[in-house]
Amino acid sequence: MHLSTYCKILPVDGQAGSFYIFSTKNTAIAEVSEGLLRRIQSGRTLPAKDERLLRRLGILIADPGREKKRMLRLPEELNRASRLLSIKLVMNLDCNLACRYCFEGNRKGRFYMSQEIADEFVNFVRARITSQRLSIETRRQKGGGFIDEVFITFYGGEPLLSRKLIVHTARKLKTLAGRLGKAFSFALQTNGTLLTKEVVQELRPLGLAEAYVTVDGPRENHDAFRPYKSGRGSFDVIMRNVQDVCGLVDLKLGGNFTKDNYRSFPGFLDYLIESGLTPDKVPSVGCFTVVSEGADVLPDYRGGCSSVNESWLFSSGPFLREEILRRGYHGERLTPVVCMMEHWNNFLVNYNGDIYKCPCLIGRKEFCVGNIKTGVNDFRTSHNLDNWKNEQCLNCSYLPLCLGGCRYMKFVRDGNMDGVDCKKPYFDATLEAFVKQDIRYDLIKEK
Repeated sequence: MHLSTYCKILPVDGQAGSFYIFSTKNTAIAEVSEGLLRRIQSGRTLPAKDERLLRRLGILIADPGREKKRMLRLPEELNRASRLLSIKLVMNLDCNLACRYCFEGNRKGRFYMSQEIADEFVNFVRARITSQRLSIETRRQKGGGFIDEVFITFYGGEPLLSRKLIVHTARKLKTLAGRLGKAFSFALQTNGTLLTKEVVQELRPLGLAEAYVTVDGPRENHDAFRPYKSGRGSFDVIMRNVQDVCGLVDLKLGGNFTKDNYRSFPGFLDYLIESGLTPDKVPSVGCFTVVSEGADVLPDYRGGCSSVNESWLFSSGPFLREEILRRGYHGERLTPVVCMMEHWNNFLVNYNGDIYKCPCLIGRKEFCVGNIKTGVNDFRTSHNLDNWKNEQCLNCSYLPLCLGGCRYMKFVRDGNMDGVDCKKPYFDATLEAFVKQDIRYDLIKEK
């Protein structure tokens, strides 16, 4: 037996001679003695009980070569097993806020989806969920087949500026899914200013399940980065709405931070608790770094980061995650990741019916992969889907957590998606802290 390529060995705090073996492939963990670790690393025979456990956890494997071949097939296997059609539907590119760092930047404007496009989108969904068994290559290119569940995220701009069209579209999709025996639900990706109790009560019977609301930390920071177009702060309006609807819909709060303000975010978590928005009412809180979009999109903003390997992120990531978990909120889980670009039935549909494979690519025509009227084109080459299928990546223990990194960040930084956006320096600096947080807060799936 061999130690899996996709494992990291970490010391156990306060216990000399004890180690964790963490599988990046399935986030399982085993605590072993130094003696047992040496036997594993040398390939010596192990006690039968230990060997059975470590094999079950995926930490011990029979053939490293076969394991790497299995990794090459990971996205395909996940796609073949998936029964979910997940689409972000851009209702408009308009907004009532003037966020300083918005990745849509100068692509925003009074661009709204028409009812004709919305109805065509329903036809697009119908085609995806009524497809018959297709070849693997056809499914990769066209999507569709084996769908049991439809999940739509109404997106913008600010989607609730198109409230009437959301009602129209959700009603038609709910009827379609019911007639075909499929599950249907939807979410709102919203700035929260229009997310009133009245809106939620209207949308819940149509399938509203979740609302993702962006709040950039404490009032002072949030209002500086996410004001109304008039310049007035939006924090108080958003938090009033969150208070009003937290018992009616599953709320997920997410904030965007920079190098200069991330240490202020714990104050926002305390504010939530003091306001009664405790983890039982708002379970999920996330913090995400602002990406530097470049002068072509945001000519007046120079904040954000251009790589996950910027040294300040080595401390900010574990710091913010610890503050979230310590207060009892659900944070972002440490888990193997497959980018939506790799998912055959995961799309973004723009207000005009154009199809993209990443929200950050909205309006970049060179990355448009089709249209709801004409279908989905083959995007494997244009989006460099196989960038991680090389010996260096296959021999990297972090591969399941990375799979080539963020192609969009690579594009923003270098002007192309060639090669990988390697995250090794980031994980070298942070993985131990993340794993020990998972252990401390009992988030490990298997141990």
